[in-house]
Amino acid sequence: MFMTTGDLQRSHMIKTVVSATEHSMFQSEKIDQFEDFDGLIEKVKADLMQKAADNDGDGLIYVTFNTQVVRMSVAPRFLVVTGYGTVVKLAE
Repeated sequence: MFMTTGDLQRSHMIKTVVSATEHSMFQSEKIDQFEDFDGLIEKVKADLMQKAADNDGDGLIYVTFNTQVVRMSVAPRFLVVTGYGTVVKLAE
């Protein structure tokens, strides 16, 4: 299983597009928790790989990650990471 942010220079068939989202709540006693994005990105990568495997893919191309800090009016802030990519099957 492979993952790339670019194209694949080999014959392949596109299976589907998959996405995954993970989030973490800011703890009020800590001011700066942006290093937590690293762990969330790793979780999203694992989720995308699992979804690619579930769709009988050999890998993912054009993988993109989006990071956000979401603020709710009454609730605390959340770190949110969304990732998506195209599942491909390599030609035999």
